[in-house]
Amino acid sequence: MTIMIRSKVIKIGNSKGIRIPRALLDQAGLTNEVEMTVEGNKLIIHSIQSNRQDWSTLFDTMSENGDDQLLDQISATQWEKEEWTW
Repeated sequence: MTIMIRSKVIKIGNSKGIRIPRALLDQAGLTNEVEMTVEGNKLIIHSIQSNRQDWSTLFDTMSENGDDQLLDQISATQWEKEEWTW
């Protein structure tokens, strides 16, 4: 669902800013830090995501689906069979 809201650019100290309503922040998933870029005449704001964000959840899902198994069988080398001792 697209929400269209008008807002004014306001003075904040020596800078200017835009107040973003909570509904838009929640819908966009914006939290403490964001990245901003300009494309044409549009200001694009998106949340900064960790490279490993949600990996724990994804690994749990893989385990539940049995997708966390090794693809190759582990086999002992000749050296391990004949010369290795514990």
